[in-house]
Amino acid sequence: MRYLDEGYPGQDNSKRPINTEFVLNQPRYQGASILISRANFGCGSSREHAPWALKDYGFDVVIAPSFADIFFNNCFKNGILPIVLADELVDKLFKDVDAKEGYALTVDLQTQQIVTPANELIPFEVDEFRRHCLLNGLDDIGLTLVHGQAIKDYEAKRRQQAPWLFA
Repeated sequence: MRYLDEGYPGQDNSKRPINTEFVLNQPRYQGASILISRANFGCGSSREHAPWALKDYGFDVVIAPSFADIFFNNCFKNGILPIVLADELVDKLFKDVDAKEGYALTVDLQTQQIVTPANELIPFEVDEFRRHCLLNGLDDIGLTLVHGQAIKDYEAKRRQQAPWLFA
């Protein structure tokens, strides 16, 4: 959708003809880190490639009325905050963004609020564990490495208890 040609794997995208009608190619949305979408965002995108692609494009937050379950979970694992808001709020955000060039939202994960340019506060909820992980940059590997010393201690103890396992 971003390009006028169909493209192929390994192609240099910098040489492809840009589709100027595609919303994310419009100058006003360049550098955006928040994506606003409609219901069931991520449906059909159960692999981690979908959040990876969004992250690579520069998105850190996706706001939608609902998300596909697997996609939603994979967002957190890849450092993207998916925010669920009521349809009416999403509609209002779409209208406000469309009405004012340069419209910029601020997402405060610490306080779980979206701040509009008019300083309107829109609360959202995030599971406390997932919030902790995002605020601390922890993925599944990072969560494990937090317990690195305990793992080393366990392995040393286990080596003493069952040395034949480490031969």
